[in-house]
Amino acid sequence: MVPNQEGELFTPGRDPDTGPLPVTAKRLVASWQRSEEYGVSAEEVDPSWAGSAPRDSLFFQCGQEVLRALRGTLADEPVSLMLTDADGLLLERLSGSSTLLRALDRVHLAPGFTYSERDAGTNGMGLALADRSPVLVRAEEHYSASLRTYTCAAAPVFDPVSGILEGCVNITTWSDASPALLLALAQSAAGNATALMLARVHGRRQKPGPKGGVFRMRRDSIEPAAGTLRALSSSWTGALDQATHALAAGRVVAAVGEHGAGRATLLAQAFRSSRPGARILSAAAPAPDDVDAWLSLWTPELAKADTAVIVENIDLLPAWAAQELHGHAVRALRALPPSGEGTTPTLAWAVTATDVDAIPRPLAAAVDTVIAVPPLRDRGDDVVQLARFAARQTRLREIDFTAAAERVLLAHDWPDNVDELFTVVHDAAVRAERIDVRHLPAYIVGRPGPHLSRIEAVERDEIVRSLAQPGATVTAAAAELGISRATIYRRIARLGITLPR
Repeated sequence: MVPNQEGELFTPGRDPDTGPLPVTAKRLVASWQRSEEYGVSAEEVDPSWAGSAPRDSLFFQCGQEVLRALRGTLADEPVSLMLTDADGLLLERLSGSSTLLRALDRVHLAPGFTYSERDAGTNGMGLALADRSPVLVRAEEHYSASLRTYTCAAAPVFDPVSGILEGCVNITTWSDASPALLLALAQSAAGNATALMLARVHGRRQKPGPKGGVFRMRRDSIEPAAGTLRALSSSWTGALDQATHALAAGRVVAAVGEHGAGRATLLAQAFRSSRPGARILSAAAPAPDDVDAWLSLWTPELAKADTAVIVENIDLLPAWAAQELHGHAVRALRALPPSGEGTTPTLAWAVTATDVDAIPRPLAAAVDTVIAVPPLRDRGDDVVQLARFAARQTRLREIDFTAAAERVLLAHDWPDNVDELFTVVHDAAVRAERIDVRHLPAYIVGRPGPHLSRIEAVERDEIVRSLAQPGATVTAAAAELGISRATIYRRIARLGITLPR
């Protein structure tokens, strides 16, 4: 039981007058339940002292700049503007009200203290970080009674390029103040911080947020090791064998690693081997506002004997959604018919995440086996095979690569892994019958540099082609191109060319 806005108790999950609770109330109920499980005091908040955090990150610099500008417009308002890291550690606190600051000090809502749910129970910062979405926590909605003097609005901030949760912006005011614009201000500040971060990473593209989606994975859409490729590297095949054996034994497997490394592909391959003939559904984590529709779309399939489910990017699920998913899984397991052989029935499902520690509770407890999927940069033996496969998928026939192109592909670090490789090769294959260096994007053949004219781009591609030849040296490349050794070094520097390893 938790209190509503009038201080009355209500049952988590249902409203006595209107029936099922809206999403915002579900989040609040789930947060109160987690706070109780963490053992947080319902009377006095006692957050952990973590000390000062590094203040030289791009997130802190941009967030602090945004908050200082906002403070200038709210100088006469009784509000406190705060910035936390992804763990809830308070990094910055700004306010023009000395009375409010003294009151916040009494509940340790100050830099150096951690206000995650685990430390302080339900509060704006902790809930925004746990659910990865903006939230307004009114006075009586705080778990600890000592925080019910305040109303807080918080919005998470994500790295615009990597998509990693960096922290959150929080705005706190007195409980009797109007909260109408509080959440809008927090969201605006978080958005401005993200935009400022993007402007300072030299034009790199912003990573889109999770969009969700549920689709069936067919054999012809599974790229590595789908039967059309020869055996890949031992690191890939070893992870695949481990996943196959675990799924065959009825375990819940988590494939962890970088985005684009092939985590869902590996699990689909393992399901294909361990459950021949089963249909495989992939459910990619959605945006926070779409969670209810997403869950209702595919969770009924969990209890079907001929279906296996891969939940992708489970670490991007809001905390309340993870609890909802766990409840669906428990109900699906209870709906399974008893096994005639006396064995315990199991669900055929697996998950992907960046790291096992990022899997939200209580889903982490359901995982039996964790398998690390190595990034493409650690699987050099797979690069050319996967590139040839991607080209064949694009043109539906074999496409050749020059030796120079293969050397450039092998030299690249592939920060976005197999997804990036397939995009690069697809774009090249639609334009060429034989892929050469000149068909590859500039950032693959050289480090980012100034905008090049068409003539400079041709010059760069010719130098890269010469340097990428087997056994090539700078001196030999200069001789082939008819220029001096000093000239080619100057042009390598000017054109932003990275020498192939």
